[in-house]
Amino acid sequence: MRSIRAAAVGAVTLSLALAASACGGGSSTGGGSNDAPKTLTYWASNQGTSIEVDKKVLQPELDKFEKQTGIKVKFEVVPWSDLLNRILTATTSGQGPDVLNIGNTWSASLQATGALLPWDAKNFGKIGGKDRFVDSALGSTGVTGQDPAAVPLYSMAYALYYNKNIFADAGIAKPPATWAELVADGKKIQAKGKNVLGAEGANVSENIHHVFVFAKQHGADFFTADGKADFANDGAVAAVKQYVDLMAKDKAIPKGNAEYAQNQSVSDFAKGNTAMLLWQSASANLKNQGMSEADYGIAPVPVQSGTPGAGAQANSMVAGINMAVFKNTHNLDGATKFVKFMTSDDEQKILNKAYSTIPPVKGAQSDPAFDTPANAVLKNTLATSAVALPQVAAESQFETTVGTAVKDLFADAAAGRTVTTEAVKAKLLKAQQQMPAK
Repeated sequence: MRSIRAAAVGAVTLSLALAASACGGGSSTGGGSNDAPKTLTYWASNQGTSIEVDKKVLQPELDKFEKQTGIKVKFEVVPWSDLLNRILTATTSGQGPDVLNIGNTWSASLQATGALLPWDAKNFGKIGGKDRFVDSALGSTGVTGQDPAAVPLYSMAYALYYNKNIFADAGIAKPPATWAELVADGKKIQAKGKNVLGAEGANVSENIHHVFVFAKQHGADFFTADGKADFANDGAVAAVKQYVDLMAKDKAIPKGNAEYAQNQSVSDFAKGNTAMLLWQSASANLKNQGMSEADYGIAPVPVQSGTPGAGAQANSMVAGINMAVFKNTHNLDGATKFVKFMTSDDEQKILNKAYSTIPPVKGAQSDPAFDTPANAVLKNTLATSAVALPQVAAESQFETTVGTAVKDLFADAAAGRTVTTEAVKAKLLKAQQQMPAK
């Protein structure tokens, strides 16, 4: 998910436990009933810079679907600040759309409600087969070993964006490939009076995305193999400390970024105030803020050493949007046809071009539009070095508790308080204690 959606990410709380016994969504919002088999209701996520942009992107495609199938799609673009709560209400009330978009990190948590249609071999067969989708995207569709709760629709990945002019002025010939190089380059950049690296220290989801990747690079995770929270293991503690130390120790992240939560770091970068930015598929965002593609470069997120790759060299979480069907829809055939349409090669090319995202469908990635320098980095990251966030039912609580712990640690760093290993461990233990019993 894009970081602009921070208010929604992690908002699934203990209400999921209450929702677990619910029957799921439905069609009482006006579409998909037995009396109207030629109508579907769809909740689309806000992918563009505004809801109006999304309507302009989607309406022609939905008209095309209606012309092909005779099925009219009544759709609503739901802001990310409202989407998760709307979904939860639908799972408990049984009143919702036939088809909806979800942030891919919510997949396992929403799967636990029992409200979403499982995508077993039969259902995947109706949309062309599971093997059409990129493996990394499928890894964020639900709990491992269970039938996916959703189908990948849009894929994104983190990259390092760097200001070419600031780098040239500081005498830096290429972007850093390791964190040690980033810190060393930062000293040269600071000597020229510029800030080094933008971050969103008060953005809970951004915090989770980064410390999760750092943990992978330290050979660690925040959950055991059986899904039990394990937030204070040595590797996880080292990961969180290394990220917060970019502000507390290395001075690469400005102290003011501890209060950033809604794209301020992107604005700083677009204005030339910061030399580097770690962000998900940022090109469209930067363009909308007036930054020319000629002014910045894009490179893989740094790793501890060497070249990004599998395992400990992971450098991004698998970001993206999935498409789900409420299990109790009265128009399963129409809903399935709609998912097939939206994930077809042709539509994937159209939609992902419009949103500057990467198609999670293999056949659509052959389009030259996805081989631009920016997209090539993102596509390669998703294929080779991105890792899905933990696909466990308590994933959303994990985002909330650990993301908040990191937020608090950034606040300490900004206030000049020493961030020790013991302090990090204490925050993570407190976060772990807030998790529901498995």
